[in-house]
Amino acid sequence: MNLDQFFNKFKAYLAKLHGREPEDMYMYTAMEEMTSVDSMMGGLSMAVGGIAAISLLVGGIGIMNIMLVSVTERTREIGIRKALGARTKDVLIQFLTESAILSACGGMIGVLMGVGLVSLGGLAFGLPVVIKPSVILVAVSFSAMVGIFFGLYPASKAAKADPIDALRYE
Repeated sequence: MNLDQFFNKFKAYLAKLHGREPEDMYMYTAMEEMTSVDSMMGGLSMAVGGIAAISLLVGGIGIMNIMLVSVTERTREIGIRKALGARTKDVLIQFLTESAILSACGGMIGVLMGVGLVSLGGLAFGLPVVIKPSVILVAVSFSAMVGIFFGLYPASKAAKADPIDALRYE
């Protein structure tokens, strides 16, 4: 006998006991409850993922703006470096490194705040807290990669600067 047949017979039995029709009875299994919770958690995960993606985009745009300002303020420095023999690649690597370090620092601050908040929550509710170093490493590395991606435009702008024009810039 399968589960559906059992439920139908059980509903009929309960309906008869209480003087009702079997259609008035409703059975809800733990499996259906788990499916419902899984569906709700999936939706919640999607919402949190969407918020995280928007945050990364906004943070990346902020890094790009900061790096563009840095390139503009350091135009003379770029011109001097290029006039003294720095290659386009050298200037590009300098600004990409700066944007990676900037965003990795932001990632570390975020990880520290997250670990602190989770630790406080675990302490408040008496729950054990598991913090995996590998996840922290991936998060900070991903943060640095976002910095490199959004730092590409400002770095290429700095690297392509003409040294003569850069030296004239005030």
